[in-house]
Amino acid sequence: MASSRSVNVLFPIVVSAAVLATGCGGGDGGDTKARQTGDRVAPAGTGYTSDQLRQALPTELLGYRRTGEPEAGEYGSLKSIQNFNQLQQRVTYDKPECSRITGAGTTSDTGLRTVPASVAIFGKGRGQSASVALMAVPPSVAQQHVQVRMPAECKTFRIKIGDRWSKHEVVEAGPGNVGQGSRIVGVATTSGKSAVKTWYVVLRGQGYMATIALFGPTVTRAQAEQLARQAHDHAERILP
Repeated sequence: MASSRSVNVLFPIVVSAAVLATGCGGGDGGDTKARQTGDRVAPAGTGYTSDQLRQALPTELLGYRRTGEPEAGEYGSLKSIQNFNQLQQRVTYDKPECSRITGAGTTSDTGLRTVPASVAIFGKGRGQSASVALMAVPPSVAQQHVQVRMPAECKTFRIKIGDRWSKHEVVEAGPGNVGQGSRIVGVATTSGKSAVKTWYVVLRGQGYMATIALFGPTVTRAQAEQLARQAHDHAERILP
């Protein structure tokens, strides 16, 4: 069960940045199962193993320090994704139809559970966090996630964890020009007197899909795009 501190950290981002759901980098990263699956042969149609994707993660992002070691393995077995899914079970939506389409959308896609993946989390002062996730998927799957758009009725919604409500406003920033195509979405969250923002970029690379999430009270779309471009350029240099 998540601690009260973890819930306070996770509460505003549970609907917008799945790979930040650990609340911290977490020591050794993935569990034994995730590590063991990291070196297996990639499924047909993907091309990269999770170990290759782990090596393609950036070791640093401009202004951010990596927190702990990155995870690698099947996407659904990664500790950060499992923690997010556990917390998601405690969430009540005022619009239940919005529960599966918020955030980057990757955690609710059952077809991604067994794909090779890697995740790294970064931290910065003033409560800012960033994360990078790489997934080995066919181009058609990556393109599908890049083209997802938020339905009009889900541009605003509320969620509750325990007895605490928060309001979320979604900004569909439209297509970006990072990688072979990208999608940019922002979520402004208010809970009581607290206000934070999450920007995330879903992009298509050569043989993989990446999601970059940026969280904090003053983060911007331009910053998220800058980090996404940095992560993409690094992966392109490393992956064969």
